[in-house]
Amino acid sequence: MNSENKIVTRFAPSPTGFLHIGGARSALFNYFFTKQKGGKIILRIEDTDAERNKDEYTQAIIDGFDWLGLKFDDTKKQSDNFPTHKKYLEKLITDGHAYVSKEEVKEEGQRAEVIRFKNPNKKITFTDMIRGEVSVDTTDLGDFVIAKSFEEPIFHLSNVIDDITMGVTHVIRGEEHLANTPRQILIWEAIGERERPIYAHIPLILSTEREKLSKRKHGELVSVAYYQNNGYLKEAFINFLAFLGWNPGGEEEIYSLEDLINKFDITKVQKGGAVFNVDKLNWFNKEYIKKQTEKEQLEYIKKYLPNIEKYNDQLLEKLRPVLIERINFYGELKKMQEDGDLDCYTHAPVFDNKNEEASIEKIIWKKSNKENTLENLKEIKIILSLNKDISFEEIWDKIYKLAEEKGKGDILWPLRYSLSGKEKSPDPKTLLYILGVKESEERIETALKELSK
Repeated sequence: MNSENKIVTRFAPSPTGFLHIGGARSALFNYFFTKQKGGKIILRIEDTDAERNKDEYTQAIIDGFDWLGLKFDDTKKQSDNFPTHKKYLEKLITDGHAYVSKEEVKEEGQRAEVIRFKNPNKKITFTDMIRGEVSVDTTDLGDFVIAKSFEEPIFHLSNVIDDITMGVTHVIRGEEHLANTPRQILIWEAIGERERPIYAHIPLILSTEREKLSKRKHGELVSVAYYQNNGYLKEAFINFLAFLGWNPGGEEEIYSLEDLINKFDITKVQKGGAVFNVDKLNWFNKEYIKKQTEKEQLEYIKKYLPNIEKYNDQLLEKLRPVLIERINFYGELKKMQEDGDLDCYTHAPVFDNKNEEASIEKIIWKKSNKENTLENLKEIKIILSLNKDISFEEIWDKIYKLAEEKGKGDILWPLRYSLSGKEKSPDPKTLLYILGVKESEERIETALKELSK
């Protein structure tokens, strides 16, 4: 522990790709643990791989955390610490813990020598906060490489030196780093400046087929940016990620960030892999959408609904509950638009008997006929035209009473089809409410004219 007895953690991503959901969860668990203990958390960009690092990836990592609302106490770049890495590297050689190896075969693009750590071939034992006691015989690791040159330390060395110089007390990271820990403990002990940190290795996130989630196989689904760009709510995403491999117990599943910080217990994180179930994420997101105010819902609809210029504010306000009921995340509005599910609200139907989908013949209820349909539509139109000064609910009560008298199919089916021009559409009450009496009258009149031909 550091001299002030204060917990210090770090999340240390490499800017060689966009922020992975596994990385985001590791950052969250670090964040929960640190904030609960009143400690300090550092975002450390490990940019030592010059050939693969890209500024756009660094920015994507920062943007991802900005979206999630995670505030780090400090942000560092590992490359800024290169002079310190070199100093420690030289000290390890001077103290006999490392040496320059000239045994490498020089080929095109390959260096003639590297710097290796002199392995003491000992058994390493450490207590993992999640996995308990872990013991590893380091003999099989051999004398492993810690730098390509004095100017190019690699991951194992630079990672340890940064943890030492930044006062890191707890290393909470993914299970894939478990194999690195024995090497890093050896380096830490060789430097010997202070006691090594406490480790916790979080289980992998798996696909529903129980495979490790990877960009190569699962594409953009592993990227935090995918969920941000598709209109998921950050609160839902955090809540979902927190429950991948851990939960506070009990039946409750909806927790704010503050609740999660208060209840988090790293010793209760499971050892086995956690399955990333998109259906569960969608459930969480739907619950958080329902918690939004109507104003917040409208703001998100305006942001994610394509061709928003087609919709005036009055129409959007009426559409809001219909859209909210049908989506799990706001990005689904795009597909609704592309599939034509919203056309009936912005365009009056065009009936064309040459077009099977919009044939006026479909306006006739299966148990009715053309004459009855014409008569029924005229009665509906009369109700609309004579009752403009009463409330919508009163108008609907009159239409529904007519449906009860003449048969619901005979009245409600032609009304719905004349308003939407589709066999599958929202119910006629919803259509009538959203379109309004005037527009509905005009559409019914168009249907009457087409049916009368």
